[in-house]
Amino acid sequence: MINKAISALIAGATLLAPASGDRPADDWQRVGDGITSGISGIVVDGRHGDTVDTLAVRDNKEPGQSRLVAVRSSRHAKPQVRAVDWRGEQPVDLEAIGAVPGRDREYVALASDGTAYRIHREKDTVRVIREFQLPGISPDGNYEGFALTRTARGAIVAVWADRGGDDHPAKLTAATWNPVTGTFGKRDSAKFRVPYPAENVRHVSDVALTARGGLTVSSASDPGDDGPYDSALYAAGRLVVRGDGKVELRLSGTPDRLATFAGHKIEALACLPGSSTGILGTDDENDGGSVTTAAFCRP
Repeated sequence: MINKAISALIAGATLLAPASGDRPADDWQRVGDGITSGISGIVVDGRHGDTVDTLAVRDNKEPGQSRLVAVRSSRHAKPQVRAVDWRGEQPVDLEAIGAVPGRDREYVALASDGTAYRIHREKDTVRVIREFQLPGISPDGNYEGFALTRTARGAIVAVWADRGGDDHPAKLTAATWNPVTGTFGKRDSAKFRVPYPAENVRHVSDVALTARGGLTVSSASDPGDDGPYDSALYAAGRLVVRGDGKVELRLSGTPDRLATFAGHKIEALACLPGSSTGILGTDDENDGGSVTTAAFCRP
């Protein structure tokens, strides 16, 4: 699957062009059927040759429904999906997840209301280390994107996004974060709007952040539980950490569209460490969830 990434992009998506293009069906690998089986956020958990292990969150809301799954993907076989148990009270509407740099098996999962959960995984169980609220959260916001990275200067930076809608842009926010104290540095925020999709749009459905500050976002249309869906990937700009430690978001007013995907609602992005290849996950509501790879990770 990993070795197919470049050719899959060319064959299945329209690069740097306004028209939407379908990814061939055999390049999307299904990881669940039905409305409780979509993927709303994903993080790389390990890599062994061309086999990639990921941890994915689901935006389920009812008690007993799955919140986390481990997905093993390989070009030689169908994905292996197994449940990961959330120990204690289950969160509601998880929309994103990021790995904590330098801390093995630790992640931050984000719910749509801005509640964050720092969690630790042991095999097929996670426990909550700390629950906290992201700073500057709006009570009217709907948060779908979150990413963490360690910069060349050694700072850990978090980026999160309110998804926006047809009549208002998304809002991206960035700040340094200290995982020991749980405190955030001074925030910088910027509005972000995409030209496509044009209706029922979520301007940001997830965000990926590289160590050198490159920001990639997914955008998606969501007309309802039966679709039809469309998605796009954009090079949104850069995040810069200045010498004084201040974080700046430098977003493009005309973001570079990397690819478009018809028939899927992409809600999950993750980059393989040291690679241009990334993982895409979908929450296609009644049609379940799928994953694929694409070369969208830019420095």
